[in-house]
Amino acid sequence: MSVTRASYAIALGSNRPLSARLTPQALVIAAMAALDQLPLKLCATSPVIGSAPLGPSLRRYANAAAIVETDLSPPALLLRLKTLERTFGRRSGQRWGARTLDLDIILWSGGRWDQRGLHVPHEAFRQRAFVLSPLASITPLWRDPVTGLRIRHLLARTRQSKPVDRIGKPL
Repeated sequence: MSVTRASYAIALGSNRPLSARLTPQALVIAAMAALDQLPLKLCATSPVIGSAPLGPSLRRYANAAAIVETDLSPPALLLRLKTLERTFGRRSGQRWGARTLDLDIILWSGGRWDQRGLHVPHEAFRQRAFVLSPLASITPLWRDPVTGLRIRHLLARTRQSKPVDRIGKPL
């Protein structure tokens, strides 16, 4: 299925270098430049931030976000992003493991897309400051089609203090 010109928010992450020169930060920066080679228009890129890993990986991540425009449908764009990941040395392996490049469709201007293997908005982005922080730096007013909240509001929620019990332990 083809869609009319649409905007997408893409999350980029890396925590595994390819070489001494191609560090995770360098890989994310190179991947942002490579997005411009796909059949899309690169509209905005965020600064690269560092974040703690999720899951069993011990390596810190380099994360960023990009806004792109394209005529590709979400599944067609995902296919191009997975090809780009492999170009940057990504291999299938352990879930949550170290990776040279991870590209995810977070949002698109068409609202929601649900099909096997692809859910837009990304199912976990609302709880991930490492996705929301770069995204808020380039598109703070984009609304989540599920909650109706803006990106900057979702980010603020990740920064709110957690409730504590009487002895100071998080609940």
